[in-house]
This record gives sequence, structure tokens and C-alpha cells, in this order.
Amino acid sequence: MRWQNQTLDADDGALPGLSRAGLVRSVRTPEFEGITFHEVLCKSALNKVPEATALPFRWTINPMRGCSHACRYCFARGSHEYLGLDAGEDFDSEIVVKTNVAAVLRRELARRSWQREAVALGTNTDPYQRAEGRYRLMPGVIGALADSGTPFSVLTKGPLLRRDLPLLVDAARRVEVSVAVSIAILDPDLHHSLEPGTPEPRARLDLVRALADAGFLVHVMAAPIIPCLTDSTAHLDALFAAIADAGAASAVAFPLHLRGPTRAWFHAWLATEHPALLRRYRRLYAHGGTVDPAYRAWLRDRVHPLLTAHGLHSDQGRTTPPNPAPAAPDPQLALFS
Repeated sequence: MRWQNQTLDADDGALPGLSRAGLVRSVRTPEFEGITFHEVLCKSALNKVPEATALPFRWTINPMRGCSHACRYCFARGSHEYLGLDAGEDFDSEIVVKTNVAAVLRRELARRSWQREAVALGTNTDPYQRAEGRYRLMPGVIGALADSGTPFSVLTKGPLLRRDLPLLVDAARRVEVSVAVSIAILDPDLHHSLEPGTPEPRARLDLVRALADAGFLVHVMAAPIIPCLTDSTAHLDALFAAIADAGAASAVAFPLHLRGPTRAWFHAWLATEHPALLRRYRRLYAHGGTVDPAYRAWLRDRVHPLLTAHGLHSDQGRTTPPNPAPAAPDPQLALFS
């Protein structure tokens, strides 16, 4: 792996600053069969987002790189190639862990130059993937942000976040805290095939309920919508009904993006599981990683009335609970789920 030849300005979308860190050791453990953890000491925890991206946040923290969720459609897969690893199985099983991220973050937040701008977690790989149960990085990260008066948001598919719910409630009394949960598939067979390492949808719906009961206005990323597989009215209606029943304040849905090596990895899955759809996908994504505009418009027209019917638009007058989190994250954040 090319640990020594990385550059700070490399646009890998994940952990700029890893170039100044050192690999301490690589670890395997019986509790995480098939997964290797590459423990590194980082010199930077905060990552500045280029202004050209027009995202609703300027700073991110990614305690890990790579993700055992193994979602076939994950946009971040290409970032692993910069380490000399592949964007397929290596991304799912070779996890880079910034073991000192919380301590480094505290130093960065203590600088006089820090303006307490909002920081986003979960924009690249999930901070509550299974490895967090081993390394427990997030309590230190949450504490550092809250203690410094820095607002932050968390996007996850991991019910492990419930472990830190008391910390998030305490943080929300001091700073603005936004929480979002990603739930896009209800069908169990499709879920196991497309997101083999993720917790069951039911567990994520229970997480939404726990967060809502704790007083957060929970946003749900019902995305990506997989053309021809999860875009039927029946599936979307059932999905939004379950999300609303769990107590979510709002939701957003958008179609699958297939950029870079993710495209080939997803197409390989499609060729095995749904070969009859390959030709249609080549037409839908004929001009790059973004689906055909006509499909986007068609999906928007299907989704909008369903979100309205289930009260999941963010402007539908939801009551702010005690010790509230701020408004739900901008839907553009979903591009990094």
C-alpha cells in the first residue's frame, strides 16, 4: 500500500491528512472475520471541503476509511484505490482507523483560528460501522465538538449510535446537533444482497424511534433509490410509511449515482443478480455517473406526493421537541451516504 506517497491535495473525498500520518500496525481479530484494521496515527482530524462542491458544510471528520457495510453502490469506493487497494472487496474488508482522531481533533478545535463552523460526520464512510464497537472513537469526537462549542451532524446506518445517545443528548444542550439515518430498502432479500454488512432495516427504524424519543428531529435518507428495484410506488409507499411510523421528522429520496469504480462494482453485482437489467442501466447511465434527467424527473414526481402524504417534508410544521436538534441536514448531504 502506498502509505508514504500520498499528498494533502489529493481529492480522494475521504481523509486528506492521512499522508501526514503513520501506519502503526495492521490487526485481525476473530470477532471481525475477514476484516483487517490498519491503525494509523493522524496529524489532522478536520477535513476542509472544497468550496466548489457547494455542499452545506465546509468541514468533515472521517474517523475511518473503508466500510464493512459493503454497500454495492457506495460512492466512496474509489478512495481506496489511492492506497493501492481495490475499490471492491478491499474497500469492504481493509479498514483504515485513525486511532488518535479525538485527541487530534481537540487540538485543532482549540486553535484561535477555529470559527466553530458546522462539522459533518458520516459524509464518506459510516462512523458507526461495526469497527466503532471495537475502537470507540465517536465518544471522544462528540465530546471534543461539544466542549469546543462546535455544531455538528451525524449520518449513519448503524444502530450502534444508540450507545452514544446520552452523549448526543448532552451535546445537543450545548451545541446544535443534527442526526440522520439512512434507510432505503425494506425487502430483506434485496437488503442482504445490496447491503450485506449493514444492520437490518428494522434495527435502523428502531434507531429513528430512539432518537425521536430523545428529542431529536430525525432526518432519514431514503436513498439511493435503485432504478427498477426499489422505485415502485408500493415499495416507496411502504418505506415512507415505516419511516414516518418510526417518528422521523423528514425524509429525502434520490436516485442511485454510479461514479468511478463504483459503476463497475455495481454492474458486476447486477450482472449476477439481475442480468436482465444491464441493458436498461446502460441506457439510464449512458452519460456518466448520474442517471438520465428524464428518470430523475419521473422519480421526483413519484416521490413528492408520497412524502407529502406521510408528512415527511421538512416544511410541514413539525413541532420542535424539548432540547431540540437543529433543522434536518440539507438533502445534498445524502450524496455522501
